Amino acid sequence: MALQTSLAVLPPGARIVSPRVAIVLDDEHLVAYSASDPIYTCRRDDRDGIRLAAGMLSHLQLGGVQALAEALGVSRELVRRNRKLFAEGGVEAIRSRKTGPKGPHKLTGPLRVQAQRGLDQGESIRATAKEVGVAEGTLRHAIRAGRLRGPLAAKAPATSSEERSSPSDRAREDQACELGVATKRTVDRLLACTGKLPEALPEFQAAEAVPGAGVLLALPALLDQGLIEVGQQAFGALRNGFFGLRSVLLTLAFMALLRIKSPEQLTGHAPGELGLLLGLDRAPEVKTVRRKLAELGEHDRARHFHQRLAERWAEMEPDQLGLLYLDGHVRPYHGRTHKLPKHHVQQRGRPMPGTQDFHVNDARAEPLFVVTAETTEGLLTMMDDHLLPEIRFLVGLERRVTVVFDREGWSPDRFARWKDLSFDVLTYRKGVQSRWQERFFSEVTGTVEGRKVTYQLAERRVKLNNGLSVREVRRLTDDGHQTAVITTNERFTPFEVAQHMFSRWRQENFFRYMRQEFALDHLCTYHVEPADPKRLVPHPARQKLERQIRAAKAAVGELVGRRGVLTPGGSLRVKGHTLDEDGVDHLLRQREDNIRCLQERRDALPKKVPLDEVLDAEQIVELERERKLLTDAFKMIAYRAESQLARWVGPFFKRHEEEARKFLQSVFRATADLIPDVPCGTLTVRFHGLANPRATRALAGLCEVVNATPTCYPGTELRLHFEAPECHIN
Repeated sequence: MALQTSLAVLPPGARIVSPRVAIVLDDEHLVAYSASDPIYTCRRDDRDGIRLAAGMLSHLQLGGVQALAEALGVSRELVRRNRKLFAEGGVEAIRSRKTGPKGPHKLTGPLRVQAQRGLDQGESIRATAKEVGVAEGTLRHAIRAGRLRGPLAAKAPATSSEERSSPSDRAREDQACELGVATKRTVDRLLACTGKLPEALPEFQAAEAVPGAGVLLALPALLDQGLIEVGQQAFGALRNGFFGLRSVLLTLAFMALLRIKSPEQLTGHAPGELGLLLGLDRAPEVKTVRRKLAELGEHDRARHFHQRLAERWAEMEPDQLGLLYLDGHVRPYHGRTHKLPKHHVQQRGRPMPGTQDFHVNDARAEPLFVVTAETTEGLLTMMDDHLLPEIRFLVGLERRVTVVFDREGWSPDRFARWKDLSFDVLTYRKGVQSRWQERFFSEVTGTVEGRKVTYQLAERRVKLNNGLSVREVRRLTDDGHQTAVITTNERFTPFEVAQHMFSRWRQENFFRYMRQEFALDHLCTYHVEPADPKRLVPHPARQKLERQIRAAKAAVGELVGRRGVLTPGGSLRVKGHTLDEDGVDHLLRQREDNIRCLQERRDALPKKVPLDEVLDAEQIVELERERKLLTDAFKMIAYRAESQLARWVGPFFKRHEEEARKFLQSVFRATADLIPDVPCGTLTVRFHGLANPRATRALAGLCEVVNATPTCYPGTELRLHFEAPECHIN
């Protein structure tokens, strides 16, 4: 666009608005040019002057609204508003415009006192406005501005069912959206497309019978575990878009609690209904969740995220850190594209390619942190290099900690070194031991988690093969089996030694529950990253020779057995040949010589070689860690939040351990009404009934407990309030 041919040179930085006007906006002044001369000027900080320029130039049709707004650095609405003022009253209409804060012009004096009295008496905002004689919006504006106190949440009338959207209405509305299913917030999405929206804010609408709304009952526990706070500390923020960090964190946590075990399973749930739980028009779709996970992975902060979570959990419950459970878990890789190290998978009873994680759980077997092994490191190596240093960082330098693990961690030399580092061990004794006489055992009774438990126990002081003196406690079972446990902890009673050792199965139960309910073994991505090329691996040629030697020895053993039952003068058929006694003996000597040759060739080879001598550089890979660590963190947060709710609901069930988690799963899937009240600052979640009166009564008790810990929905000032239906059946 050219301004005019008569204006040969424009000042530096001039912005051409139209063929008849250009504007220069520097640090101090605004100057408007037409042809060769300036026609208007004012200081940059003169608000009235800027408004006058916007109104006058627009009224004279010297430029369009959009172009003027961009050149002047103001909004389009300001240009339109001042054009109207200039047209109606000229310069004075703009300069005489009142600025500054405006006081209440309707709700003043006695009217405000009367309105506050009505609200304090529990009347609705609508009824109070009608009684005072002002508009309902006037009262709501006064409440938001702090000039009035809203009605008490307990006395506020429930939103009528006519004002709440029904599931069928929502379904029709979601399907009718032009931009896609349930994409109703058009303006926010258009801003997100242009990169001008940092994150869509939660805006709750009254909704009836929202499936899965019961998961909001876990939100206070999720926030206690640090889902949002630690997530924001670790990642800061995501790139501008409709779904920001807060909504992504909540989505992944809600998915875990609702047992949506992978992003692909989101396709089986109505996006608009899940969006109601987030305060958005819809939940993110599969590709969006995957893209956001990838973006989180690009921050390279997953390890830091785990570290901050562990620090928070250690500070929350330091009394649970005196005894910790350590164990490894293998996540198998079922693909065929890449060659990964093999680990023994206990559930399959055989080695399989995959990755091995080492988990540390607290005294209640709640997850504390997890470390992924670089390659094939065992428990002992990981304890020395990673687990014990991390534990020491969390518990402090002086505190003595007892670590519980299975026989894989057996090492008397390390036990002595760890004892000097203020780490006591508690593990099963390895190796074949002589039986103790039953007269040394005595009956010991104690309480474990509210249940009376009786053991037949005996204790002795023994020395291991390195001279380390330890306590050995044995339990005699009904079938006569003796289970030997050793410890360097001098404070535990024999009953406590047995109880804590046998409670290690709670960590095994944790793995099983996480696999079944939270898909712990699910691989969120099959992407790989380069691995250490100098990692030592078994020599493949040596392994091949080992297999040949084992096969040859097995064949010799079989032939020796057949030779032993051969009668004098008899013969044997060996691989299509008939051999007499001398022939069999000659064949045996040949095979033994062959075995010796194979053994010599095997012994000439090193046991391990660098990986780059076995595989090409592009084949030396390992599964990507960032997204795996991220998904593990969300599952651990969800598990700990569920455990926190299970402890809260414990008094309502006799068999707490067996029933609480099943009950909570039904609560998370429960249907509820969402009733936001912005003036009162509440978001009410009103449950429908559960499967039976007993569960409904337990839900009512849990709602009371959660309501006692006031929590606002993240990103809003709405305090969560939960209501269970009344149950009159005893």
